[in-house]
Amino acid sequence: MPKTLLANADKMQTLPLTNRFVLAYPQRFRLVHLTLLLYAGLAFLTRLALLVRIWPQIGHGPYTLGAIFGLGLFYDLVSGLYVVIPLVLYLLLVPCRLVQSRWHRAVLYPFFFAFIYALGFLAVAEWLFWDEFGVRFNFIAVDYLVYTHEVVGNITESYPIPRLLTAIGIASVVVFLLIRSSLDQIGTREQQAVRDNARSANRFIAALAFLTLPLLAFFTVSSPTGAAANTNRYETELAENGLYQLFAAFRGNALDYRTFYLNINDQQALAGLHPLLTQGNSRFLGQQPQDLTRLVTATGPEQRPNVVLIMVESLSAEYLGTFGNQEGLTPNLDRLASQGLLFKNFYATGTRTVRGMEAVTLSEPPTPGQAIVRRPDNDHLFSMGFLFRQHGYDTKFLYGGYGYFDNMNAFFGGNGFKTIDRSDLASDEITFANIWGVCDEDLFRRATKEFDASHVQGKPFLGYLMTTSNHRPFTYPDGKVDIPSHTGRFGGVKYTDYAINRFIEGARQHPWFKNTIFIIVADHCAGSAGSQELPVHRYHIPLIFYAPGLITPGVNTKLASQIDVVPTLLGLLHWRYETKLFGQDILRPDFTPRAFISTYERLGYLRNGYLTVLNERRSMNQYRIKEETMQDSVLEKVPEQPELVREAVCYYQGASLANTRRLNRWDH
Repeated sequence: MPKTLLANADKMQTLPLTNRFVLAYPQRFRLVHLTLLLYAGLAFLTRLALLVRIWPQIGHGPYTLGAIFGLGLFYDLVSGLYVVIPLVLYLLLVPCRLVQSRWHRAVLYPFFFAFIYALGFLAVAEWLFWDEFGVRFNFIAVDYLVYTHEVVGNITESYPIPRLLTAIGIASVVVFLLIRSSLDQIGTREQQAVRDNARSANRFIAALAFLTLPLLAFFTVSSPTGAAANTNRYETELAENGLYQLFAAFRGNALDYRTFYLNINDQQALAGLHPLLTQGNSRFLGQQPQDLTRLVTATGPEQRPNVVLIMVESLSAEYLGTFGNQEGLTPNLDRLASQGLLFKNFYATGTRTVRGMEAVTLSEPPTPGQAIVRRPDNDHLFSMGFLFRQHGYDTKFLYGGYGYFDNMNAFFGGNGFKTIDRSDLASDEITFANIWGVCDEDLFRRATKEFDASHVQGKPFLGYLMTTSNHRPFTYPDGKVDIPSHTGRFGGVKYTDYAINRFIEGARQHPWFKNTIFIIVADHCAGSAGSQELPVHRYHIPLIFYAPGLITPGVNTKLASQIDVVPTLLGLLHWRYETKLFGQDILRPDFTPRAFISTYERLGYLRNGYLTVLNERRSMNQYRIKEETMQDSVLEKVPEQPELVREAVCYYQGASLANTRRLNRWDH
């Protein structure tokens, strides 16, 4: 052994234990410390920026702020331990002679610059994501990674991406120059090289420690969301780490109801569900709790008009004049509401398009995790498509975008619909398009052609249309409305209102118009942000049935849900049919006013002025709705209302069982 090594070894034996540890610790692993510091520092700045952004909506006391930043730092460090795993492995394997070489510097410089740039990009992405959804990364962000074409296109059309990327690059250069001297100092001293050669086992021990910590965190650390159910939701979101939440969402794409939520015996849940599903004109055909099949009868003669269901992207009730909006955004929808049947106390089940599709098409409450539209094995379910096809209808789903997005084509194609999307439109049928799809006018023109074809064949038709124009980047043909394209949500709403009116006015010229019911309903609200667990006002949407000569105009104020659309329609048509739908006919006098609202993890049940929230920690919270406007809702936490909790559990556990056991399958 060289004399220098022997001298250092003898010297270490005479030092105190703590000093020996410092000398034995491989200095190359200070690169890990630097990486963690950079990561935690930028995460802190991101959290601080978001906090300043929503300062009026959170508490300002030392306990609240301490919890936000203390818990936030913990999750930043936990996620940082995952981030440094590749670096730890590299430092374990790279020989000492290379640590001191110029080659190593040529590796470190690009690595750290790219890392700093990635952190800056992540911070900007979190800011933009919060701008859209009012939360840190979640299931939606996972979708964004899957559907890169639509999402990247939407982002590039909505934001000044070149300028943002340039700004991130400039900031990254500045930060890199500030830390370069630290990079040069690590692992370049001869003493360190000698120590690394003498104590190569130390590298393994240090690496093992850094690799063990994230492994322990994987099994012991859960998301802060579940731990803070009683706090202001913004405060909970601020305490989270965006990258950690992104991977937690990817890992927890679906949640087993019995594992994570309040539950009772399955047979009891299904038995308790039976009286919640029945109305005076329906009865169960089987005796077993798991048999959801009921027979619905009617007194009048069965009607078979055409049905056109227009699901409008992000149409919050607050944008309509009939709900008090003073901006004049929806003159045509307001007129249709006054001439049709308006449901004014109507709620979306979730915050994504697929959740609204699930609720209307299958008439089911939301279940934890992804919507059924996006799950595997989601075909041949009891759907409106099969029901109408059974009654001789030509059933078509039309979407202005590409139907592979969110699995729409597979879902609707497997549940009784012929699917038509952007790829089916000829070039001369497209006058305007953005990354999400063709403009609403183009969609409606193609729909009119499809309905003409069905009419010529002598078949009634069900047309299910999904619009796209009221979506960021809010671009549409010029000269249609008095708000220029690409200027914001108000323009998207006004153009959609214009396009729907053009469609219906054009339909008046076709022979099938007088025997057609038009249903206009939103998929969800324009935003889901709020300080509560479930901000009730963020789920309030319009529902309009419009059919001159077929439906008596009026206003219905009963509390109702998207799952009630189809049963209400079939009640108007006086159909006699077998059903497994969870919804009820809103227009019947024995209708039970209630609604379902949810996120991917929180399941809400609105009933009798109370909100019951089931969360993924097998617990619940209940609130009295003290006040609700289009812009806000005030909730007051109350003691448990056992009957409402039981109803919520029966509905949600029953819906989960229906899907896992295929109790909602189409058997005809």
